[in-house]
Amino acid sequence: MTRHPEQGGFTVWFTGLSGSGKSTIAEMLYHELQARGLKVEILDGDIVRQNLSKGLGFSKEDRDTNILRIGFVAELLTRNGVATICCPISPYKETRDKCREMIGDFVEVYVHATIEELAANRDPKGLYKRALAGEIQNFTGISDPYEAPENPELVVDTMVEEPEESLQHVLDKLAELGYIEDPTMLVEGLKEHSGLTDLRVTETGHVAEGR
Repeated sequence: MTRHPEQGGFTVWFTGLSGSGKSTIAEMLYHELQARGLKVEILDGDIVRQNLSKGLGFSKEDRDTNILRIGFVAELLTRNGVATICCPISPYKETRDKCREMIGDFVEVYVHATIEELAANRDPKGLYKRALAGEIQNFTGISDPYEAPENPELVVDTMVEEPEESLQHVLDKLAELGYIEDPTMLVEGLKEHSGLTDLRVTETGHVAEGR
């Protein structure tokens, strides 16, 4: 049966390594869903850590607690008709699966990029280089595991796709699943920053270019 937005919410759960492009695609999707008249919220991993999960560290137990809190809020929003976008790293498959079970209307999107690509080309703060040198502990993908999804609804490869291409794949999948009617991109040009992700913001309040 085709599902329509007015009949309930859904959650798009982006997972992938730090710097892979999760927040970039999430921010773009936010504006696309808003343009369709949907109620939309973003739960960004770093933003949630500053608020709902303040004080948690980076042990497996703390990471799981953070992700399950995001899942709990996403379930509440989804149940109340909100299109919910989650973009934490969420490195552990078991915890993501718990969130899937909790939320129900759950679209998992694996945002793929390799450690080599991230360290070489998407490491403005030098965190990957420091982690590879052993200077940062519990760093996902290096000294802590990242368990890639085995059967996500969608994989986007940001090593070969531009953000707009990845976004189009997400919109196509949402249309295929019946959550939106038309996957055509509606928003062009500069986008006002949602304030819900950790993406850089320009002096004019727009999202800075690049991943």
